Amino acid sequence: MNLASRMNLASLCRISMVAVSIYYPFSTSLLAQEKSIPKSAELQPGAKAEDKKEESKKESKWTSLLKSDSLDGWEITNFGGEGAVEVREGVLMLERGDPMTGIHSKKKDFPQENYEMRWKARRTDGSDFFVGITFPVGKEFCSLISGGWGGGLVGISSINGNDASENETSGFRDFKNNKWYSFRVRVDKKQIKAWIDDQEVVSVDREGKSFSVRAEVMASRPLGYCVFQSVCEVKDWEYQSIQP
Repeated sequence: MNLASRMNLASLCRISMVAVSIYYPFSTSLLAQEKSIPKSAELQPGAKAEDKKEESKKESKWTSLLKSDSLDGWEITNFGGEGAVEVREGVLMLERGDPMTGIHSKKKDFPQENYEMRWKARRTDGSDFFVGITFPVGKEFCSLISGGWGGGLVGISSINGNDASENETSGFRDFKNNKWYSFRVRVDKKQIKAWIDDQEVVSVDREGKSFSVRAEVMASRPLGYCVFQSVCEVKDWEYQSIQP
C-alpha cells in the first residue's frame, strides 16, 4: 500500500470515529464508565449473599432443650405424688401431680448468665401454674411462675426471700386453658427480663438483690420445669447464649 492510500485510510478511520461519537454520544461514556467500575463494586451481589449467610448463622444460635420423642438429658423430678411425663413429637407432656409434676436437666454446661430461653406452653386442664421454670442467675437460681395462686399470677420466685406474690415482679394475667402462650426469659449480668407473647412482664435489676427458689422446687435446680395440679404441654423449648 502506497503512502497516499495509507493517508486516505487513516482519514476514513478518523471520520468513522467522529460519526460514531455524533450519533452515539453515550457509547464512549459507557465504555469509560465500565473501565472506571472498581472490582469491589462488581462483587457486591456476591458480597451481599455472603452477608445474608452470616446474618442467618447469627440468627441460628438457638439450641433445642427437648428431644423429639424421649426425655434424654432430663430426669423426672421426685416431688412425691408427681404425674406421668413423656415427650411426644417434640412436645413435653406433664400430667397432673399431687401437687406437682416436673423435670430437671442433667445438662452440665448450661450457662449461668448471658443467655435467653424461649418456649411455648399451654394448660390443658387445671387452674394453677403451668409455667414453673427454674433457671440459673449467676451462682443463684430463681423461678418464673405463670398461672399460679388461682390461675393468673406471674412473677419471679424468689427475690430477697419474697416469692412471686410478694415482690416487685408480681402481676396477673388471664390465662385460658388449651391456648398456647409464648414465653421468653433473658438473664444478663445486670437484669432478669421475661416476656409473654412478646409483652414484657418482668424486668428486675440484679444489683443488690439475692435470688432463690421456694423449698418445694429446690429439686428443679439448676434448670427445671414444673406444674402445680395442672396438665400442661411444652414445646419449642430452646436457649442461646447472648453477648454480655
